[in-house]
Amino acid sequence: MVCGAKVVVTGDGFVPGERSVIIMNHRTRMDWMFLWNCLLRYSYLRLEKICLKSSLKSIPGFGWAMQVAAFVFVQRRWEDDKSHFEKMLDYFCDIREPLQLLIFPEGTDLTDNTKARSNEFAEKNGLKKYEYVLHPRTTGFTFVVERLREGDNLDAIHDITVAYPQNIPQTEKHLLKGNFPKEIHFHVQRYPIETVPTSKEELQLWCRQRWEEKEERLRRFYEGGRCFSAAGQGIVPPCKSELRVLAVKCASLLYWTAFPVGMLVLLYLYSFAQWYFVAMIVFFVVQQKMFGGLELIELACHQYFKKQQKFHDTKVKIN
Repeated sequence: MVCGAKVVVTGDGFVPGERSVIIMNHRTRMDWMFLWNCLLRYSYLRLEKICLKSSLKSIPGFGWAMQVAAFVFVQRRWEDDKSHFEKMLDYFCDIREPLQLLIFPEGTDLTDNTKARSNEFAEKNGLKKYEYVLHPRTTGFTFVVERLREGDNLDAIHDITVAYPQNIPQTEKHLLKGNFPKEIHFHVQRYPIETVPTSKEELQLWCRQRWEEKEERLRRFYEGGRCFSAAGQGIVPPCKSELRVLAVKCASLLYWTAFPVGMLVLLYLYSFAQWYFVAMIVFFVVQQKMFGGLELIELACHQYFKKQQKFHDTKVKIN
């Protein structure tokens, strides 16, 4: 509507409201944001949580909003991330959050440098070198699937392949300069959790096999007709009508046009708005310095009340 990008979704669809882990190749730093176009039509965007690097939580405004949304921030060092993953996933299971967790097993976006490191890894481990994807890191993926499975909070895994047939905006700078993708293609494959292996070793192999398929699928895409499906549409139709999607887009555009203007007017005219603005900045900066982020405060509160509930239940049983 605004930037003229064409979004093409092929393959399987989403079952509205189902709990899933979404795995996707990481072609650019903006893939996670472009995926909203797919989820807006085929699922419920509010269910999505994203696993992303912890430095992003410090970005004023955007990072604070992601903290409020309880996104999963990682250091990309498994010895540091395992405990945090465990606590966050258990929290989502406890509150029965119908979660759709997006993770990028590759760990970073595809560039010349990251592809060179991926090829070095392939040489050391006797694996095939990839041109269109990076070798996935399977440790985090297997842990997430196993933990959500144990908590009975997982219905399916959605394997999504993203491709850009024309221009490829690698970073945020490209978007700011007006280099928005002319086309974005998503190919969705849905795997019911009953069909996914249960053992850790088989699950790691299963993930690697999906990436082998991605490499071949992307090879055919870029060397062929630059489309995943000749039909150019998904097997399962969107769960929302185009009229409803249009209404959401118009409402969003209206809000994000009016909101910044309204805030600037309030800041200019009223001292209470200026003090509120300053207070919010101080609050988010201080809480992150002291506690690590708002999502960690939320997690700590949950764990505290969970312990209190257990203590109360034990006391009732004794009495």
